[in-house]
Amino acid sequence: MGLAMSFPQLILILVIVVAIIYPYTRIFGKAGFSPWLGLLICVPLVNIIMIWYLALAEWPAQRR
Repeated sequence: MGLAMSFPQLILILVIVVAIIYPYTRIFGKAGFSPWLGLLICVPLVNIIMIWYLALAEWPAQRR
């Protein structure tokens, strides 16, 4: 059987990934950071570090 996925399973995984990444890209962008940092949310352990960084760092958007 292996790791083969059916098309509906693949679509479901893509929808879930987009539903998780998109809000983080918007949050990072509004905070004044690069929205690309939202992609790091998919990396285990780095996602926890990024959330703490976002919570504790001085936001560039607040300096204005």
